[in-house]
Amino acid sequence: MNLRTNVARGAVLAALCVATTALTAPQALAAEPHGNVAALAGTAGASAPFGALGPLTDLVIERIRVSDDVAASKFGTDSPIDDPARESEVLDRVREQAHANGVRPEAAVAFFRDQITASKVVQKGLFARWTAHPRQAPTTRPDLTVIRARLDRLTADLLHELGTTAQLRDRPTACSVELAWSTTSGAVLADLDALHRQALRAATPSVCG
Repeated sequence: MNLRTNVARGAVLAALCVATTALTAPQALAAEPHGNVAALAGTAGASAPFGALGPLTDLVIERIRVSDDVAASKFGTDSPIDDPARESEVLDRVREQAHANGVRPEAAVAFFRDQITASKVVQKGLFARWTAHPRQAPTTRPDLTVIRARLDRLTADLLHELGTTAQLRDRPTACSVELAWSTTSGAVLADLDALHRQALRAATPSVCG
């Protein structure tokens, strides 16, 4: 284990103490990063979330970040944040592909409903921010077709990871501990702001069966 990894692990451990844990105080992640936590995030640098659920959490965070581009592609257009047809398409595909990945269809659908909710948290938050502060609004509009291709890839990767972690996720206590570890470390290491940490919380209620 190299020095940078040791520093990152130490930083996240300290952040866990500051935030208590996601199990006992999930609202702690909603605060704006400041003081020691912000400093620790900068010290930790880019790294994957820790623990057995780290790879799954990493993909969840990546999907949340793609929501920034979704918002930028829709802002100032007639495209609504709520897109029931697209949501149904995603959930139908998830239901069909769940068994092949070793995941119960109902569990997969519940998880991806949370991912959709998390995306809306980001989109609505950014719409409100850009409306209130027009100078912060994006000046280019990403191609929504390209973004959806990225989301489809993430759907496949997330389903695979759900299958890989199925046994752990069926053990509620162990899963909750691992989820607290991976989401708290992921939020710090990815330097998520309050809006994106709120989305991360919205994306993870269905992780543990």
